Amino acid sequence: MTFNVIGYVFIIIATARIFAEVFERIGYPGFLGEITAGLTLGVFLHDLPRDDLTLMAELGIFFLMMYAGLELTPEEVRIGGKKSFPIYVVTLTTMGLLTLPLTSYEFRAENLIVASILAVASAPIVIRLTRFFGHEFLHIALSYAVISEVGTLVILYIMINFELHHLSYFELFLELAKYALFLTVTLGINYVIGIKQKVKITRALRNLRSDEAVFGVVMILATSLALISEEIGLHFSIGAFLVGLMLHSDLIGTKHFERVYTIISGVTYGIFAPIFFAWRGINLKTEFSLGMIYFFAVIYLVRLLLTTVLVWERNVKVSLSRATGIASFGVLGLLVGEIGYSSGVLSEHMYAVASLSSILGIFVSASMGLLISHMGGSRNE
Repeated sequence: MTFNVIGYVFIIIATARIFAEVFERIGYPGFLGEITAGLTLGVFLHDLPRDDLTLMAELGIFFLMMYAGLELTPEEVRIGGKKSFPIYVVTLTTMGLLTLPLTSYEFRAENLIVASILAVASAPIVIRLTRFFGHEFLHIALSYAVISEVGTLVILYIMINFELHHLSYFELFLELAKYALFLTVTLGINYVIGIKQKVKITRALRNLRSDEAVFGVVMILATSLALISEEIGLHFSIGAFLVGLMLHSDLIGTKHFERVYTIISGVTYGIFAPIFFAWRGINLKTEFSLGMIYFFAVIYLVRLLLTTVLVWERNVKVSLSRATGIASFGVLGLLVGEIGYSSGVLSEHMYAVASLSSILGIFVSASMGLLISHMGGSRNE
């Protein structure tokens, strides 16, 4: 049967939410159910209005990244990043070395892109495992997820520019400097405003007479930074994430923060996130073979053991749960792989490796989380 765009959107959201509810009831994060819904719908739905649904899915990543920013403050990222960034560098380097056999031990741009995908952490799984590894570690784990996701997007677009536009190493350095300047200036302005102007900002927002007006101001700011991010060669979602990161309660006040958080949470997880996750499942392109399964098993085991060592505590359960949260891969890897493949910087085989590893990694880490939850009380109990 053929439907209009609204018809397909209804089918995708309804099916995704049903699957999400089922997965939540058996102990898995709901987004895994939404991905599974997409995998199922991909078998039955044909002649989809891909341009329209891709736009809806892009709005999904836009709101998801903004929501992720709202979960943290710049100060939390700074503190957590001191411990999580070295873990990310070690993990990224190790994953890069493990991908070398896939390219006949010749290091290419696609090795770095796939390595960044294999080093990502899933924020929803990190949050789900919080009570098992202790709340004081949450900022480190979430900072790792944020750093790995932003790092993956930055690496992808650097490699796209490097491969497609044949940049010299000096031009590549200038690109990196441009990205660093954008992030530094944006967060620097936020820091200065937070010190000198936050009272005026709170009063100005208080004068707005509706939640919709406050949300409108936030959306103008978010879309503006997203456009700037896209214009300088980064993914637009990085701009959305920065806005979420900047809109902490210390700057705009607790009441306004709660209003913004509630609206963005509802819009994200009620509409756009189910479409984004399901669309990733619908568009999943991979290859199943014994060799691919062996490769994933090696990747996952190495990453889990490596992370366990890097975050080790005397308590085995705590250390293992922390490692499971950080080594949880992520849905963003599917998006990055899709963009890399469509841009021509990832071969079909490397795209398949990244896609299969992302899906299996998410499910295995979630299953590990369920297993850990049945190993006894939490650390704080």
